[in-house]
Amino acid sequence: MKTFDLLSTIEYGGCSAKLPAKELNEALADLPKTKHKNLLVDIDTHDDAGVYKINDEIALIQTTDFFPPVCSDPYEFGQIAAANSLSDVYAMGGEVLTALNLVMFPAKVSLNILKEILKGGTDKVIEAGGVIVGGHTIVDITPKYGLAVTGVVHPNRIITNAAAKPGDLLLLTKPIGAGIIMAGKRIGEIDIETYQSVLDSMKQLNKAGSQIMQNYNVKCATDITGFGLMGHALKMALGSNVSIKIESQKVPYFKGSLKLIELGCIPGACFRNQEYVEISCKLEKSLEYNNKMLLFDAQTSGGLLICCSKDNVEKIKKDLIEAGYYHTAIVGEVLDKENKPIVIC
Repeated sequence: MKTFDLLSTIEYGGCSAKLPAKELNEALADLPKTKHKNLLVDIDTHDDAGVYKINDEIALIQTTDFFPPVCSDPYEFGQIAAANSLSDVYAMGGEVLTALNLVMFPAKVSLNILKEILKGGTDKVIEAGGVIVGGHTIVDITPKYGLAVTGVVHPNRIITNAAAKPGDLLLLTKPIGAGIIMAGKRIGEIDIETYQSVLDSMKQLNKAGSQIMQNYNVKCATDITGFGLMGHALKMALGSNVSIKIESQKVPYFKGSLKLIELGCIPGACFRNQEYVEISCKLEKSLEYNNKMLLFDAQTSGGLLICCSKDNVEKIKKDLIEAGYYHTAIVGEVLDKENKPIVIC
């Protein structure tokens, strides 16, 4: 029996299916905001998740994410979607407690495919140390899967995207270019080894990275997903009231991604992110076009962008590499606020 290919159902997959950030910000600008004395992190800084204080020792982290398939295999799709959903808890320095499955699935596709998706997701939640407590399923033409996740963190040890300080250096724990590689796979320009390396990276939890950040009392980080490295760096700069400098030549990327850009294989999400971010950027003359577009590429279950002191940066980098984030690199620094929140060289 021929295996069902999840990619046959989609136009955009993974985090590249996000609504454009520019239009989304405009649409949500006038929504009423909820305030409460125990709400420690809300939507004001566009942080990775919300945080609600229960008592002096416990704060809950709450987040949700779901998207259409990013790969053909249902089990791997479940793993990647779950890892991506769990990542927001880790970006804020928390531990995963519970998760709810969020499922949209075509009525005419075998439920054995759905079972494999859920198995992949469940295995990742178990790896994270959490438990699946239920979920919700509806019929939809395009399959979509993700989780609503609850985590926990000490109220005094929350890591946010709004605590970057001038003088901090920036570490990135995973390569970028995943969206470009996925597009290259669809047109037959990427070998299976490179493709699988990207899938494996997307399946890798940011759990160990979160633990390492807490070991060094890191206060500022974010994970890199649908708005690309520059989109999430911009949110960090605006939330922290600083400027951020990214050195494009130091950013790790998946083999073949720059070649694909040269061939013109640039996903639409790159251009949507460029439209959102570039107006806020100072672009140095030395910046090459291909490297610039790579920085706008939408990632799915990407790495952590970590702010840390110069004193600790090499120790944190060493620990991250030993924990399995083999491509960890120092990619930039935090500056005093300048005319533009982002500087790319």
